[in-house]
Amino acid sequence: MIEADQVAALGFPGAIAALREALAAGLDPESEPARSRVELGGGEILMMPSGDDRFAGIKLVGVAPGNPAHNLPRIHGVYVLFDAPTLVPRAILDGAALTSLRTPAVSALGVDLVAPADARRLVVFGTGPQALGHIEAIRAVRPIDSVQVVGRDRDRVSAFARELGLEAAGPEAVADADIVACCTTAREPLFDGKLLRDDAVVVAVGSHEPEAREVDAETVRRCGALVESRAVAMREAGDLILAGTTADELTTLADLVRGVAPARPRLIKTVGMGWEDLVIAAAVVESLS
Repeated sequence: MIEADQVAALGFPGAIAALREALAAGLDPESEPARSRVELGGGEILMMPSGDDRFAGIKLVGVAPGNPAHNLPRIHGVYVLFDAPTLVPRAILDGAALTSLRTPAVSALGVDLVAPADARRLVVFGTGPQALGHIEAIRAVRPIDSVQVVGRDRDRVSAFARELGLEAAGPEAVADADIVACCTTAREPLFDGKLLRDDAVVVAVGSHEPEAREVDAETVRRCGALVESRAVAMREAGDLILAGTTADELTTLADLVRGVAPARPRLIKTVGMGWEDLVIAAAVVESLS
């Protein structure tokens, strides 16, 4: 079992580079197997498979919304990596740690592709592991020197900000932000998109459900959308579906990495895909060999 600290040791720069290299080499997110889910126990189990000519893998993730009330993380999981030609198991990784590395790394790749090089002011919605990961990952690609934290629970926000030496703020802080990162379980928009500056970049990662969203239609309209896959976004990205976005309005990470799209959308909407876990799990395993 590759433990959480060994997964994290790859670091955000390493994870971002692995994702960029995979897309540049021709990986096609549109051909990926769909995520599946089963309601079991106190929540649901998600199954996310992927494979290429070297490796195959699947992530099994348990999502239990009631866990925080018992001082447990909402998400637990494992990732099993196989040798592709033989399907001999190669490694088992901590799935929650892999997600904590993968999701911010995908966001940071998007930020690196579209955000101004001198972006310095970051506003983060959320106080959980993804909020922390996004602060670290975005700092890896931009010279962030101001971070403000926004959340529904003032005490939790204050404690999170104090522990990390950051500033607690309200939703209106987005008006001065270069980058806004939404890392919550919210099902309704977190802020008024009219407040955003014309060059602000927004990251939304909190939901993969078609009926939930963290950003409003105004944000989508003003920013356009950068996604992992057009097909998956139209199936799972509530932020875009509820705003009436169509597939032909979307730009993908692969488009920008390969330089085939002139657009530079400023809303990075991700839902998480199996290829991302596969690429980073393989990078982790190879870094340890």
